[in-house]
Order: sequence, then structure tokens, then C-alpha cells
Amino acid sequence: VQLQASGGGLVQAGGSLRLSCAASGGLFRNYALGWFRQAPGKEREFVAAISDNGYRKYFGDSVKGRFTISRDNAKNTGYLRMNSLNPEDTAVYYCAAQVRGTPTGADGYDYWGQGTQVTVSS
Repeated sequence: VQLQASGGGLVQAGGSLRLSCAASGGLFRNYALGWFRQAPGKEREFVAAISDNGYRKYFGDSVKGRFTISRDNAKNTGYLRMNSLNPEDTAVYYCAAQVRGTPTGADGYDYWGQGTQVTVSS
């Protein structure tokens, strides 16, 4: 399956963005979807994940209460809604898909998108 992340950009602190992850070439509904981010000089960090049917959701501690994750299997697209953004959220955000595995671990994902840059100014 191929993944295309989009929706990144420059936003002021306190603002919001919605990232999209469009999937093609596979049965999107069979995959759990995850979002990860990586800032310069830092390790890749788990942000959020959603199960294949959308019933189970997981969030990293740093984004709990601010970010939400959703998916529309009919549109083969997943979403990450980011609210109350702060400069520490600045990173390249990646979406990834897995058939099975630990949803919070990057090693468990089979397919990755190319990333979209999110920059939050103070």
C-alpha cells in the first residue's frame, strides 16, 4: 500500500492543523494507521494510532487531549487533527500502516508515507 501524507504547514502557537494520509494500492480497511513525527536531532516519536476499524485509538503522552485521530475507510484516508499546537510540535509528520503489531512502535509498521512538515511559530 502507498501512503501520501499532506496538510502540513506553518501555524502560530495555539493554532490547529489537520493532516491527511491518503492510501492507495491496498485494502486500507485492513490496516491500522499510525502517525509519527521526527524533529531535527531527535528520535522518531509516536504520536497517535487508530485500529483498522477505528474503534481503538492510542495517543502519545505529549499530544493527549490536543490531538485526535480518525479515519474514513470509504475514502481510504486517515486524519490527524492537531489543536493547541506549540513550538515543540514542530516536526516532520509521517503516517504509517500496519497489518498487525504494537500500534505505538514504529518497528511494527509495514508501510510509510513520505512525511509532511509542520512548523509552529511562537
